[in-house]
Amino acid sequence: MPARTSRDAAERERLTAVQGLAALSLDALSSVAYGPEAILVVLVAAGAAGLGYTLPITLAICVLLAALVLSYRQVIAAFPGGGGAYAVSRAHLGRNASLVAAASLIVDYILNAAVGVSAGVEAITAAFPVLYGATTWLCLGTLVVITGLNLWGVSESAKVFIVPTAAFIVAMAAVILGGLFRAHPAVVLNTHLGPAAGSVGVLLVLRAFASGCSALTGVEAIANAVPQFRRPRERRAQHTEMWLGILLGSMLIGLSILIRKFHVIPQHATTVLAQLTEASVGHNVFYFAIQMITMVLLALAANTSFGGLPVLAAILARDNFLPHMFALRADRQVHRYGVIVLALAAAALLVVSKGDTQALVPLFAVGVFVGFTLSQLGMVKHWMNERTGGFRSRAAINATGAVLTFATTIIELISKFTEGAWLIVLVIPGLVLLFDRIHRSYNRIGALLGLGQTPPPPVAEKSLVVVPVAGLSRLTAEGINVALSIGDEVAAITVCFADPEDTAADVSFRSEWDEWHPDVPLITLRSEHRSLSKPIVKYLCEIERADKYHRLVVVIPEVQPSSAWQYLLHNQRGVILDRAIRRGTANVVLCRLRYRLDQLAARGHG
Repeated sequence: MPARTSRDAAERERLTAVQGLAALSLDALSSVAYGPEAILVVLVAAGAAGLGYTLPITLAICVLLAALVLSYRQVIAAFPGGGGAYAVSRAHLGRNASLVAAASLIVDYILNAAVGVSAGVEAITAAFPVLYGATTWLCLGTLVVITGLNLWGVSESAKVFIVPTAAFIVAMAAVILGGLFRAHPAVVLNTHLGPAAGSVGVLLVLRAFASGCSALTGVEAIANAVPQFRRPRERRAQHTEMWLGILLGSMLIGLSILIRKFHVIPQHATTVLAQLTEASVGHNVFYFAIQMITMVLLALAANTSFGGLPVLAAILARDNFLPHMFALRADRQVHRYGVIVLALAAAALLVVSKGDTQALVPLFAVGVFVGFTLSQLGMVKHWMNERTGGFRSRAAINATGAVLTFATTIIELISKFTEGAWLIVLVIPGLVLLFDRIHRSYNRIGALLGLGQTPPPPVAEKSLVVVPVAGLSRLTAEGINVALSIGDEVAAITVCFADPEDTAADVSFRSEWDEWHPDVPLITLRSEHRSLSKPIVKYLCEIERADKYHRLVVVIPEVQPSSAWQYLLHNQRGVILDRAIRRGTANVVLCRLRYRLDQLAARGHG
């Protein structure tokens, strides 16, 4: 019964479909605040003729979105353990392809966290210009809040995000429906276009398409985080993926129709979404409410990364491509180390970029489309190997997705290469090399430890236990007692400095030792330079070279203060010896015995 109760409690910490939409879809949903504008910023160079392509390009992006949603629903069913592109590539495309997929997703998750926070803060500083000088600190403060919510627990953070997510969906519906029912904008908009700097060509359209594809980042996060859903996990994750596609596609198309209807163009002092909101609901309390909701959701969009990257890191750790600590979970089903590393990486980007979204956007979305392509190719091979019912139509869906995402990857790289995409070309191979090095290290350690092999039977080996002592005390007695209980032979060592006072103190100490008579020899080591650790390390090395004992153990008894401030009262002798012995010897076993002062007092009364 207790085990079942524990399992039930753990299951309650996981996500429902609604919570999954709130926790894992904010990145994709909030991208409607900058995705359509990214298209317009490119097309405006061709004047009115260029802006006419906004809706067709948006429809093309939605076709790609539909292909991705259908494909990732199949990924969820085929790989319920999560991992998305990494899991698919590892199973069907080989190790190198899977590491490229993992590296591209990690890069995208980190960038998404930074962009989500910076975009939200920029929206806030646009509404309240007095805060502009504190942009970086506001970004870091927002990141701390989001990190804290995720360390609090997966389901708890999802519950917090449900309200702003629902409010944003309602707000976008109000903007789109309000605009569709209006014959004219509620306020006069600036629709004046300057002279066209160029003509509409294939390259311009492709650049606009690549910029608009930033709206599709985050679509993969649900497939990466399937283990975070409640049972039945696959079905809940698939429903969440479907609703994400419906909501995102509807918003993108609706906003593009309004852009065309009201002839909205990018403005320096405001955003395209803000202009559409003014045109639909007017410049009133509803306008400010929608702006505030948008600000909050943009800042919280970083939570998609906090839902996806820690799970991906845990899977990589399980496969020995990242340190095993990333696979550990806290009490609330949180991969704590993944959350913390993501937060630190995002914080570094925010500090370097000074919270400027435009400095980060050129890197955005490039990496994720590499993962999209590898995922689709892997799923094509999956269906061709499985050959279950309907495998041809399923393979066709993934093949279509692979072609579309590969083409988009090429477009992204070419159009954004000089704007910063070249950095991604360096970072992804660098991460792959890091994964490979970690994996080889684990393999070497495993071989040395004989993991997976039956070791020889345990045997008792002759051992010497050495106890460094500085005088007679209850702490010395505790150390000698432990040494006698674990070793065949025990020796106490003390260090005497070369001056008359220390020589006299050593004679006195030896007299006290003989009087105490612990049946343990006391060895005096001489130090010419008042060094405590060097003579001890030299003595231990001599014992090792003599090869008389199979085990050489050093027991360091030390006081653990009852309160933090009392650490200032102690000389940290144990820390100094520990560091010196580890650096200077090869096979010494170190045992630091920490005794609390109150425990020693209790033993004394006993």
